[in-house]
Amino acid sequence: MKIKLPGQKRREEKAVNESSRKRANNKNKAEKNVLSEKSKFAIVEAYKSARTNIMFSLSATDKKSFAITSYAKGDGKSTVAANLAISFSKMGKRVILIDCDLRRPNLHNILKLENKAGFSDMVGRMVVFDDVVYRDVLPCLDVLTAGTIPPNPSELICSPEVTRFVERLNREYDYIIFDSPPVGVVADSLLLKDYIAGYILVTRERKTTHGDIEKLLSNIKVTNSKPLGFIRVGVTHEGKRGRRGYYYYYYYQYY
Repeated sequence: MKIKLPGQKRREEKAVNESSRKRANNKNKAEKNVLSEKSKFAIVEAYKSARTNIMFSLSATDKKSFAITSYAKGDGKSTVAANLAISFSKMGKRVILIDCDLRRPNLHNILKLENKAGFSDMVGRMVVFDDVVYRDVLPCLDVLTAGTIPPNPSELICSPEVTRFVERLNREYDYIIFDSPPVGVVADSLLLKDYIAGYILVTRERKTTHGDIEKLLSNIKVTNSKPLGFIRVGVTHEGKRGRRGYYYYYYYQYY
């Protein structure tokens, strides 16, 4: 029988408490960043501006779907995807948000949904769409979580089942938004090119470099797809008396 010394027990308890604290902070941070009635006016207006520009970009194509991606993990693309979906749904249009990040899904955490089954399970024909989609998470907004993490994400995204699925979505929804993996980590996002009008690229202030952006654009151009625009997150603005405000200010830049 192993006997734990007092010091060892205290260190283990401290590690557990620290881990719990970090999870709680991350959850609170994610909830804080989702658009709501309490969101700052500047953030809401920035997303409205982004929504308008995206709508103009989509009007020049025959597709009403687009994907959100970034170069690296932790850039905030899933939060942007959720907030754009919320912004689009506030127009009274039928919107569906799909988590296609089948390696590190996060939308269910941001929107506080269960992720027992979702996109991967549906494409793998283990469940049907109507059984796993979350209807009216907000008025006019449906959400499909990623589901079970599969051993072959790239093969699933390329499957004929996805083509049939997107055809159905085009009949049922006004806008289709995909939250896709970071392009600089895996190539899964680029496999969506045939289903979408283009990509919204998320960059983070003081994190994403010019080199990252060049590689991101290069990878997208190789697939003959196109970027629809950039959304930069984490921008701070100096307020009165040198105070910083709008810690999660977003702006849209047309590409």
